Amino acid sequence: MTSALIPDEIGGRRQGASTVVTLNILTMNMHMGFGFLNRRFILPELRDAVRSVSADVVFLQEVHGEHQDHAQNVKNWPTTSQYEFLADSMWKDFAYGRNAVYPHGHHGNALLSKYPIVRHENLDISILGTEERGLLHCVLQVPHFGEVHAVCVHLGLKEHHRQQQLTLLAELVGRLPPEAPVIIAGDFNDWRKKADAVLTPTGLREVFVEAFGAPAKSFPARFPLLRLDRIYVRNARVRTPKVLSNRPWSHLSDHAPLAVEVTL
Repeated sequence: MTSALIPDEIGGRRQGASTVVTLNILTMNMHMGFGFLNRRFILPELRDAVRSVSADVVFLQEVHGEHQDHAQNVKNWPTTSQYEFLADSMWKDFAYGRNAVYPHGHHGNALLSKYPIVRHENLDISILGTEERGLLHCVLQVPHFGEVHAVCVHLGLKEHHRQQQLTLLAELVGRLPPEAPVIIAGDFNDWRKKADAVLTPTGLREVFVEAFGAPAKSFPARFPLLRLDRIYVRNARVRTPKVLSNRPWSHLSDHAPLAVEVTL
């Protein structure tokens, strides 16, 4: 995080002296900690890579909270949950939203934050009879600024399911304070580029669309062709959105991570 004092601005959000705060954001579908085609368990390498970008807030999808079989059979499987292992000492706070539960464990979305997470909720947006999905909504207390809403997203594989899930996401955004900064990121599985039609009426802007005219190509990580992942913001400015598709990222998951600087 970086911050700087600025003078009064006519029509700005604050009166009197205010602080500009910049957050480094990273989002990634981490593929349960396995590399491309599930050939190798790479969670320790993934932790090193995530630490190297110095992100303030990390949005993660497909995170194991527990997997008893892997704990017994996979070399270097952590003794803690995957999100705790990744957070380590670098991200002081974290939240986990359990989406899929099975006899030997569970997985879902997670958010790692250098700022306190003052409250969070996991919203079940699963469509009956399909894969389990969720929205992990966290409220961050950012020093010198205040509350920031962060939502980690993983949507379904079928278009008509995604449309229902996008409507639920839009309804969530509509319930948030209209002046509050909002950052939404994750795996939208939106290769048909339908999300904007549902989300832009809420005031959200997709950062790659704003910068380059189209969402980022993020899948498969080694040769990104499909535009599956997204970062949306409201009441915030963005700078230098980028896809991390080179090594080591290209070998750490099937999705390439997305990164951006967000100024509040």
